[in-house]
Amino acid sequence: MATIFTRIAKGEIPSYKVAEDDDFYAFLDINPLTEGHTLVIPKNTEADYIFDLDEHTYEGLTKFAAKVAKAIKKAVPCKRVGVAVLGMEVPHTHIHLIPLQSESDMDFKKERVKMSEADFAKTANEILRNFELL
Repeated sequence: MATIFTRIAKGEIPSYKVAEDDDFYAFLDINPLTEGHTLVIPKNTEADYIFDLDEHTYEGLTKFAAKVAKAIKKAVPCKRVGVAVLGMEVPHTHIHLIPLQSESDMDFKKERVKMSEADFAKTANEILRNFELL
């Protein structure tokens, strides 16, 4: 059975897409630590652990994530975009990209930001617009 992230990338489950190419997909986390919190996944493998990816997929994923991070930084006011790879909650490799004002913004135990559907859509569209300009 496909993971929830595979189903999102295939469009079977709706998401707030911020970037996509043939191999990778990026979308807003629906339970974000900060506005613009994005998940980046490989589309063609459901490997659970990032270090189980083949070298080509691993390098492509990190390169794609870097481009997404640049788009996030242009779209969401922040000092930098933090990177985390935890992978404990969904068994499909994914990178968290989190706009940061301070290190405490990366605390996964803190209360999550509440955003409306309109806010999610606006943020996703702004990141996507910036991604396409890169």
